[in-house]
Amino acid sequence: FGDLPVLTTNHGPFDSDLGALYRVVAGDVGVIAISADQAATADGTPIAAVIHPGVDVEAFPFGGGDGGYALFLGRMSPDKGVADAARVARAAGVPLRIAAKMHEPAEREYFDAEVRPLLGEGVDYVGEVGGDDKLALLAEAVCLLNPIRWREPFGMVMIEALACGTPVVATPCGAAPEIVDDGVTGYLRTSPRGLAAALAGVSRLDRAACRRAAKERFSATRMVD
Repeated sequence: FGDLPVLTTNHGPFDSDLGALYRVVAGDVGVIAISADQAATADGTPIAAVIHPGVDVEAFPFGGGDGGYALFLGRMSPDKGVADAARVARAAGVPLRIAAKMHEPAEREYFDAEVRPLLGEGVDYVGEVGGDDKLALLAEAVCLLNPIRWREPFGMVMIEALACGTPVVATPCGAAPEIVDDGVTGYLRTSPRGLAAALAGVSRLDRAACRRAAKERFSATRMVD
């Protein structure tokens, strides 16, 4: 590339199939990590910088959480903790809406075996949503319930929730502690009992603080700068 600076951002785990490729190109190309936790797994790949992803916060409606439900939003996968979310919400006595991608055979198998038996009694699967429907679900939710089970490099859904003023109740896996300010913009808990207790008390959090955190820490403008 001559004197032209070139960067590449790794949006996935460094221990994936592409990990060896990043190690090879890092001598000529600056490799960007999307969280400090992800950078800690780089395994010999020099990291030029850690830059958290951002969103256009103004494109997300600020909501009051008036829907009275917790929201799970993500893939229909055990790594995402969908069945865990259903059990936690039921233990907390909070209705749950599950909006999840379910296209792959493994996703359908997981749904049929682990999630479908938990539906009903306040736990509803609303399908895969996008656009204005997704924004409305996020803005009207009392919180995003995100009990992930894997070392997720970032987690865009969490900053999308914060942009709507919606707190996040999650497990402290991967980059979640870099996104959620425990006790301010959500709660991070390791056990189902802890998650249920946090969910039951999440309405005490200031939704304006969640929106403010998104503007200050996770805006597209900050990311580009």
